[in-house]
This record gives sequence, structure tokens and C-alpha cells, in this order.
Amino acid sequence: MVVTHGTLAPGTGGHALTVGNFDGVHLGHRAMLERVVQKARALGVRSCVLTFEPHAREFFAPREAPARLARLRDKLELFAEAGIDRAHVARFDARLASVPAERFIDEMLVNGLGTKWLLVGRDFRFGAKRAGDYALLERVARERGFALEAMPDVAHEGARVSSSAVRAALAEGDFARASRLLGRRYAISGRVAHGERVGRALGFPTANIVLRRRPPLTGVFVVEAELEETHAKLQGAASVGRRPTLRSDAAPLLEVHLLDFDAPIYGRHLRVAFLEKLREQQKYDGLDALREAIAQDVERTREYFRNHG
Repeated sequence: MVVTHGTLAPGTGGHALTVGNFDGVHLGHRAMLERVVQKARALGVRSCVLTFEPHAREFFAPREAPARLARLRDKLELFAEAGIDRAHVARFDARLASVPAERFIDEMLVNGLGTKWLLVGRDFRFGAKRAGDYALLERVARERGFALEAMPDVAHEGARVSSSAVRAALAEGDFARASRLLGRRYAISGRVAHGERVGRALGFPTANIVLRRRPPLTGVFVVEAELEETHAKLQGAASVGRRPTLRSDAAPLLEVHLLDFDAPIYGRHLRVAFLEKLREQQKYDGLDALREAIAQDVERTREYFRNHG
């Protein structure tokens, strides 16, 4: 899959296109991607996704924006797995936010991406002040000569599949439901960074991934981690949050204690899948109490894998 960024020059060729944030790439998103790939093959054009970074709500109101389900890197990997030929990542900033809806269609969809066929949901809104809607797309599509299709909602267990539903399941620790909505286990990935080595001092070294945006879950969990380079599967216990015992102003961090593993993996890419929630994060009265709590978490983690081997 080709990934492009930035300003779009007048495009050559044509695309079957869909547009959106696709946070989490859940079953509803995957149905859209499958339809785009199918239609692109039928039309003899390339399949394409137009997505945005950051999300609009993160730009306008970062403190109120919903937790991010997936990093851009993970989202693009899932697009590629779905068979998408091209993904264009548009930077959402003040300039893009001010573009009138019809101009957005002309500059981004028609001239920039050479759209021949477009798939969106009927509730899709776009352009300055979210003034553009499906009715405007219908009118402009006829005038500009591209086809338009509405994507029906995808339901699971009687409810609409949505990023909000995935976030709710994760917040409740219902990983089985989150997996059903996503079509895969929920995971966070990133490069292992150097930490403050507190875990090692306590006897439980951790692989640390800095979370630059608010995660959709917090607490202590049973996890299975995978090193991208080797695909080695590693069992572990993980903490997600702000480490209240150590600091009151810490940024969110994913810390993974890998069972029976102590090789240096700084700078390597680790994908951490969440299997079961053990407890909420707590503030302990000193490092000795924290060490005891971690020891209990690790023993419960070992018990989980003994029972789910």
C-alpha cells in the first residue's frame, strides 16, 4: 500500500474512495474497506482511503476528545491488510478546518484524488463548520461526474458497531466484547523506550511504551506481547496509566513486565494485546507496598496462563 501525506497535486488515474477517521478499524470500518476494494476492482481503478491526523475533535478540543483507539501506524497497517492500494493522510489543522465543504470536494476528492466512486455513511459531515453532508455530496457528484454510495450501518448483537462502543467495552474491561466489535483482540503498539528503571529496582523490569494520547483503558492487565521483528509471543502483566505511587503529574505510560524474559529490547516495536483486567491502578504507601502489589499481579498473571494454556 502506498501512503501519501500533505497537499494533493492534481491526481492522475482514478480512485474508489472512502473518507473518515477509522479509529480502531472495527467491523463497520472493515466492511467499508472491503466494499471499496471490491468496487475498485470492478471499475479497474485503485482503492483509496482519505484519513486525517490528528482527528478533528483532537484539534478543536483536545481535552474533551475521545480516547484514541489506534495509533496512525496501526491504522495504516490494518488498511493494508484489508487490501487498500493507497492511503492519503491529510493533516487536520486550522487551514483544513476552514475549507468550505464544496471546495473540499473539488480540491481533495475530485482534483486531488481523482475520485471515480465514493463511499461514505449517510451521517458523514465535512467542510468548515461541518456544513457538508450527504445531500451536498449527491448534488456535487452528479455535477462533477463521480458515483456516490451510502454505506449502511453494521450491527453486532443488535447494536450498531462504532468506535464509541469499542471504547465503552474497553473501559469496562470487557475484552471479549471489544474483540467481537473489532474482529481481533484489542492491542496497543509502540517502540520500547528507556524508562526510569523503577520496575527493575523493584525486581520487575518493564518494557515501556509512551502513550502520547489518552488511552481508552487504565489499570493492570494480563497481556500477550509480540515483538514485531521476530513475532515472538511473550506473556506478561501490564500497567496502563499515570503511575500514581511514583508521580502525580506523569504522562500516560504502558509498562509491560514480560514473564521469564529479560533481554534488552529498547527501540524495538512491541504489540501488546489485552486479555483480562486484574485491577484498577492504585496509589500505594511507598515502594515496598507497590512491590508487593506487583508480585500479586504477576502471580495472578501466571495463574491466568496456567488456566488458559
